[in-house]
Amino acid sequence: MNFFKKLVATAVLSLCFGVTGAVAGPTVIKLAHPNLPQHPMGQAFIKFKALVEERTNGEFRVDIFDSSKFGNFDSVVQGLQLNMLQMGSAATPNLSPFSDEFLIFDLPFLFPSYEAADKITDGPIGMNATKALEPSGIIGLGYIEIGFRNLWNNKRAVTTLEDAKGLKIRSTPSKAHIGTLKALGMNPTPISWGEVYTALQQKTVDGIDIDLNLAWHNNFPEVNNHLTIVNSLYSPHLVMISKRFLDSLNPENREIILSSFQEAKLYERKLIRDGEAEILAQLEGKGVTVTTLSPEERQRWAEKTAVVYEQFQDRIGKDLIEQARATMAVK
Repeated sequence: MNFFKKLVATAVLSLCFGVTGAVAGPTVIKLAHPNLPQHPMGQAFIKFKALVEERTNGEFRVDIFDSSKFGNFDSVVQGLQLNMLQMGSAATPNLSPFSDEFLIFDLPFLFPSYEAADKITDGPIGMNATKALEPSGIIGLGYIEIGFRNLWNNKRAVTTLEDAKGLKIRSTPSKAHIGTLKALGMNPTPISWGEVYTALQQKTVDGIDIDLNLAWHNNFPEVNNHLTIVNSLYSPHLVMISKRFLDSLNPENREIILSSFQEAKLYERKLIRDGEAEILAQLEGKGVTVTTLSPEERQRWAEKTAVVYEQFQDRIGKDLIEQARATMAVK
């Protein structure tokens, strides 16, 4: 009888340890972003996954929910707050309800170059804005990017303001984006992202105001045969992490997560910027005519959008706008 009891006890313990071993797998980091896997953003998060899994020797596993598979912006925020989602990426216009400081990225013709934009996103202005998320249980890790917006259309080549007048252009719901297109004489038409290709194909709109990489990876050159390099609005994405999750990490794993993100961030920016040159080199073969605004013409476009600054400067703060300009002017 004692032998039988020992046998049963041993079996139970083995079963328990077996179940425990099956359950105790790697810690899963669920990461959500809105872009395609082949887009530089998607490629950067794939790199982040590889770095984290290698550096933690499989203690962590990163599950990526690309192409908005986790849901819209509200779903991402709620997921981060509840730690059902550990990391996520969002465009800065979506973050303005947390702080008007994010609206600095909605101002047209403010950023003269990628290098200037880096001074804002990586510096005090960009990182101070993220602090508004912390009371909601979300930490801003830093910014990756979509790039500068340019004008695509399927109607005519645009080399001047006069050429752009009257074009029906798909816009985001952002009031600043809509205001920018209106100020330039175009007819902004908000259309949900999932319907953009069809709207361009069926000529519901004449074109779209979007960066080179998003246009390329979503096959927009198939339905737009004219591109004008304007570099009007700079579009960054903030990568966020659940505070509850970050606080649960020991110092070593915390450093692995943070350093891996910083490496993936720089990798993503390089892919965006190098990709633009590669895309431009291939557009002629796609039947797209490419025009670059002259410096004088671009200045005309910038002056026309001064009304957008008047509309938003009180919310953003004149001092913050001037601080951004001064920061970017430093060599």
